[in-house]
Amino acid sequence: MGSAWFHPMTAQKREDGTFDPSPLTLVLGTSKTTKYAPQTLEAKYTGSKPILVLCTDTGGMEMANGKVFNTGNHPVEMFVPMLHFRDAGFSFDIATPTGKPVVLETWAYPAKDKNVVSLHESLRDQMENPKKTSEIAGLEDSYSAIFIPGGHGAMISLPTDSGTGKLLREAHALKLPTVTLCHGPAALLATRVGTGDGDHQNEAFSYKDYEGVCFTDKTDATTPSFGYLPGLMPWKCQEALENEGMTIANETETGDVRVDRELITGDSPGAAQKLGEVATPILVKHAME
Repeated sequence: MGSAWFHPMTAQKREDGTFDPSPLTLVLGTSKTTKYAPQTLEAKYTGSKPILVLCTDTGGMEMANGKVFNTGNHPVEMFVPMLHFRDAGFSFDIATPTGKPVVLETWAYPAKDKNVVSLHESLRDQMENPKKTSEIAGLEDSYSAIFIPGGHGAMISLPTDSGTGKLLREAHALKLPTVTLCHGPAALLATRVGTGDGDHQNEAFSYKDYEGVCFTDKTDATTPSFGYLPGLMPWKCQEALENEGMTIANETETGDVRVDRELITGDSPGAAQKLGEVATPILVKHAME
């Protein structure tokens, strides 16, 4: 009983030296099923433009104390909204900053949710062989919307990826629906990252004066105390967005969803079902116009 390895409120160290959440976090904060429930839609998408899903291909987040958190995209945050989009007639293209495989937070995987498992299996080849963000062009003619799943992994390389920045600047200019939740809004910071060529080395943040919700810095600061994270965050998602002029409306996580122009945000894994319910009709309407 003496080892901190097995303490219920201590992050669990893996053989590779990275850390998973504590046993207490896994019991209280994850589930083998989800709250996904199909919605009744007045209209479905009958076109052929897929939704572009921007994912992380990096799973190791180095915390402020140097410990590495075993993260990625949260599977509930990824697959539950996508189930709603699929139900409405959309298909998907998946992309990562380097074109390497999508990384999931496997410790949060809802293995007994048949809907999630089935969708995951149908997307497995795309997730293992995604497109590279910098190689995607022509959003207006090719895509119906952009979706950025959450998970702490969304904070690692997406916010500094010039390919992601170019895509989001184009989506913003086109008013293309852009859906994200939890730590996924960190990727919006990539709109500041230029191509490095000529006049495009640095860009203005595209979502200044927008209102949204995300996983709060306050909650991130408390989670090391019960072993969700193995240390304090290396930087703060909410603070970084607010410093760029975006308003983060939530003070904690309640499953809230906000819509501001083309941007649709949710605050946490608990918002995944509502995000799908709110965003899907908007995506259908926009795509059919």
